[in-house]
Amino acid sequence: MQLTAMRSSTQSAFQSAAVQLAGELADKMRANSTSMKQGNADSPYLNIDFQGNPESVAAPSKFCYTDACNSQELAQFDIHQWQRRLAAALPNARALVCRDAEPWNSAAQSFRWDCSGGAGNSSLVIKIGWQGKHADGSLIRDDAKQFPPSVAFVVEPYVP
Repeated sequence: MQLTAMRSSTQSAFQSAAVQLAGELADKMRANSTSMKQGNADSPYLNIDFQGNPESVAAPSKFCYTDACNSQELAQFDIHQWQRRLAAALPNARALVCRDAEPWNSAAQSFRWDCSGGAGNSSLVIKIGWQGKHADGSLIRDDAKQFPPSVAFVVEPYVP
């Protein structure tokens, strides 16, 4: 019982950290709307597909705390800082920012990594996942043998 309680407590802490990190990135994206509103190929935010550790995060071209930065440079700086915090907070963290019409997989009863949307017809979503465990200690995996996202945070909803 104690082991199950510890696993549940740990997963709850990871869930809280992921929601806070998703909210933080969403706020940074909204504050830098020039970069966020660019097309899917040009937006630095829509190019986030991160999985790794703090050492794998490439340094930004400018350090925007001390250097003057344009919107693209600020986005790269914000993404760099955010990815380092994400990797430090969650085990085997993965994050994906995309346009997605249906982040929830009803059949599997979980979020999914695949993104189904193009510009203008889907919500802008931040998906975050980490390697979690079931109460019995087995790894949480989807049909593709990957861990699914645990958080799908809508930054900009699609409104028809």
